[in-house]
Amino acid sequence: MPEPEHPIRDDLAELRRRRARTEDAARPDAVERRHAAGGRTARENVDDLVDPGSFVEYGRFAIAPQRMRRDVEDLIARTPADGLVAGTARVDGQPCAVLSYDYTVLAGTQGAIGHRKKDRLFELIERMKLPTVFFAEGGGGRPGDTDYPVVSALDTRAFALWAKLSGVVPRIAVVHGRCFAGNAVIAGAADLIVATRSASLGMGGPAMIAGGGLGEVHPDAVGPMEVQEPNGNVDVVVADETEAVTVTKKLLGYFQGPTADWTAADQTALRDAVPERARRAYDVAPVIETLADEDSVTFLRPRFAREMVTALARIEGRPVGIIANDTRFTAGAITAAASDKAARFLQLCDAFGVPVVSLIDCPGYMVGPAAEAESLVRRASRMLVAGAALRVPLIAVVLRRGYGLGAQAMAGGSLHEPVLTVAWPGAHLGPMGLEGAVRLGLRKELDAIADDAEREQRVREATAAAQEHAKALNAAMLFEIDDVIDPADTRAAIASTLTAAATAPPAARRPFVDTW
Repeated sequence: MPEPEHPIRDDLAELRRRRARTEDAARPDAVERRHAAGGRTARENVDDLVDPGSFVEYGRFAIAPQRMRRDVEDLIARTPADGLVAGTARVDGQPCAVLSYDYTVLAGTQGAIGHRKKDRLFELIERMKLPTVFFAEGGGGRPGDTDYPVVSALDTRAFALWAKLSGVVPRIAVVHGRCFAGNAVIAGAADLIVATRSASLGMGGPAMIAGGGLGEVHPDAVGPMEVQEPNGNVDVVVADETEAVTVTKKLLGYFQGPTADWTAADQTALRDAVPERARRAYDVAPVIETLADEDSVTFLRPRFAREMVTALARIEGRPVGIIANDTRFTAGAITAAASDKAARFLQLCDAFGVPVVSLIDCPGYMVGPAAEAESLVRRASRMLVAGAALRVPLIAVVLRRGYGLGAQAMAGGSLHEPVLTVAWPGAHLGPMGLEGAVRLGLRKELDAIADDAEREQRVREATAAAQEHAKALNAAMLFEIDDVIDPADTRAAIASTLTAAATAPPAARRPFVDTW
């Protein structure tokens, strides 16, 4: 016969009842409304992200501090966790912290207890060095709390504590629906932002906009992804929260070290990946995807500064950051925005020990009056300063063109700054674009030629001679670069070099002042 169940004490029974009231099942109407609007609850997102049974919650029994205006039983029923689910967990076996505003509780607004919970979690994250995921959806500060006397609430510590985690642990913000004001700051101060296509992200919501005399704006029009994706605010845009969690797990994985299982594409495809003609544009993404482990690449900010590609990937299971020039946009020249994009990415990789691979096909910096109007001098220099401060290994591969300061910036400031600098056989290197160098160097001679056709023929001849001189093999003979390699050997060279570089102890971080 089965043994009779041990009687449950009254205090444990009360705990179980109260605990059940914090779960989604206790609020079916709120959950149904959330689902009808196309979203998932905070607990559904957390459960999807973390390993089963690994979530240790903090502040589960908190309620909105509104006892002066609402009955406690009503607050228990309608404001569980004060609208912030937070705790520690494991994702793919690795420890992390996870926080999520609950849009079914007062539109995900930031309550006084919720701020205290964030303070507590942020301090623990720093102490335990936990990578963090924050589902940031919500309407900003909450004006309806009554239990704490405030005038401005500007002494709230959560934002400073969150910002102080920059460079300490990787932090990923996930945005769905409407994310405004303080919630948006949580997202904006994170290292990476994953957003759903329907998200609206803005420093001020409709009420703040109207209060500032700026007119009536629909919440979905404040900061839609049609704006936030091309302007670079969001790193990855996805269809829905399910895909957001999948991408977030993948992003977390890059900061969790190498994996043992991987496969790779046929590397001989790289031999024909770059056109022979120097001015023929091509998509560099297939080059990256071929070099990297299969299905390991995540492109970041792909619609912002499209002339510069930034991506996280793996090579033989090891996480790497990749920067590359996309010649389909401004011929791959480095614009002010491209430098911003690359410089921040270099800082991200350096902060969390991710080696960098630079794929160079660059005619130099974008120049001219229009480019200079974009604060090019300061912003273009960001790549050089960030590159010079790198502690992680940098490997440079010149795919086709490496000209001028732009190519140097792609190589950390000098072809001898990377731990390995190689070129493909068809590559050319020079202090500036070859035809421009010819016209500049032969100006007097060209000015003396009266016939236009004869003058241009002389330019073509001199450019061809310069191109012959600029071949990668000639640069290798003078040891300006370390080697010229078969493109099919690139992946193996990168992997072997990263293995060798891994034996060096990490250097101390060197502070620097950003140029912009």
